[in-house]
Amino acid sequence: MWEQIRSNRIRSVVLVIGMGALLFVVGYFLGLYFFESGIGGLLIAIALWLIMTLLGYFQGDSILLATAGAKKISHDDHPRLYNIVEEMRIASGLPKTPDIYIIDDPSLNAFATGRDPNKAAVAITSGLLKQLNRDELQGVMAHEISHIKNKDVLLMAMTSVLLGTIVMLSWYGSRIMIYGGGGSRRSSSSGGAAQGIIMIVALLLMILAPIFAQLIYFAISRKREYLADASAAMYTRYPEGLASALEKLGASTSQLKSANQATAPMYIVNPFRKKGREATDLSSTHPPLSERIRILRAMGGGASFIDYDNAYKQVRNGKGSIIPASAMSLAGESAKISSRGPAVEDPGRLERTRETSDLMWKLSNYKSIDCLCGTKLRVPPHFEEKTIQCPHCGRQHPV
Repeated sequence: MWEQIRSNRIRSVVLVIGMGALLFVVGYFLGLYFFESGIGGLLIAIALWLIMTLLGYFQGDSILLATAGAKKISHDDHPRLYNIVEEMRIASGLPKTPDIYIIDDPSLNAFATGRDPNKAAVAITSGLLKQLNRDELQGVMAHEISHIKNKDVLLMAMTSVLLGTIVMLSWYGSRIMIYGGGGSRRSSSSGGAAQGIIMIVALLLMILAPIFAQLIYFAISRKREYLADASAAMYTRYPEGLASALEKLGASTSQLKSANQATAPMYIVNPFRKKGREATDLSSTHPPLSERIRILRAMGGGASFIDYDNAYKQVRNGKGSIIPASAMSLAGESAKISSRGPAVEDPGRLERTRETSDLMWKLSNYKSIDCLCGTKLRVPPHFEEKTIQCPHCGRQHPV
């Protein structure tokens, strides 16, 4: 997939420059309005662009994980999830196992982030851990690890930070312009008509710039999802695992509370939907879920890039090709789908729910006390009493 990796590097540069240009235009007209100097506003915008680009490159992953409320876990916290990620790391050829994070949210979603394979992370919601069996979870982790392998994560981390900067600057600039009264004071002292034109142009730019930035941002997200699905099918040798997971993700009616417009394209499915409704195919950030599922299930007995590309053409009535030529030439013959026997160490839904709940209590620094009557007591981190009483049998336990 070297061609796709190189393409993503070029896109990263083009998008950073393109979104920077939008930032410069907004800064220029804000400078004209507030300082009567477009150059002054431009210099401020350039400085902001440089700062945010460096921040996006070096700290973009930390910002996104903190925004999502993700908490890092170790192997001992959740061995099953850690082993699945390690398996997919080996299958993909990554040099290092990504750090694993959990988001305490009942919705079903996941994303990957990091500037390179040596500094990468995957994040998954607690709701997804409860709902997916091992094959399905393996498919989701394979999908996210392919984003790391294909260098999608650097692209999305940097553009999400820049998009957030453009939206923030435009929002505050427009509020100050409308409610601050600066324009009326300046219009009485110098060229009211000129100032009025500048104000109109600046407001239009501030309204349109975030829209244009998001259009650029979303334009690159759809194709990368198809490629990640194809890679996941190859890593797992079992396309049905990811297809089944996508069905469950699409049927979920829970909204992801921590997602925003800047981070939405990073998730495996669009995190925004009407409250209480299932996900639909209408999404600017992701390809239609039903189409992704049909492609995976149309792969027949194969699990290679060639099989995925053939299935893609079949579902789309022969239109287009999604796999880069370099990957097709290296794919060789169709890789056979592995036979699936009984899942190893695959707990049922009730056990998965208990397992995930125990993990979230632990990550929230709650202390667990097992009473002789079988009750498990949860003691909050700031509990001040020296003992706690079991509500069922009345035994006192030291804290």
